[in-house]
Amino acid sequence: MSKPELEFHLPGGPWRSPAGAGPGVQERVLADDPEGGSRTALVRWAPGTDTSADGVSRHGFWEEVYLVEGAMHDLTLDRTFVAGMYACRPPGMPHGPWTSRDGVTMLVITYPAR
Repeated sequence: MSKPELEFHLPGGPWRSPAGAGPGVQERVLADDPEGGSRTALVRWAPGTDTSADGVSRHGFWEEVYLVEGAMHDLTLDRTFVAGMYACRPPGMPHGPWTSRDGVTMLVITYPAR
């Protein structure tokens, strides 16, 4: 199986709290391939979201993130990232923890290491 073939459309579906996500974090899955391990989602953090309790994140898959609106602050780097910025993280790359004073919406694409 692979991600579905989708022509331009207005994505619908509910915003849901992903498994293991902290308070204020929701996602709307745009395309998913559970067997292949790739996924495209809009992720939004409510104003005041703070992931510091989770510590630094590392995962075994590729992750690309484009900030659509708002901003997030990386507590480890002491840097704020704003709408229009992009990150590409290989498997195992440390990142975060984060805070978002006013909230943030991002496009997140994940796919397995091959």
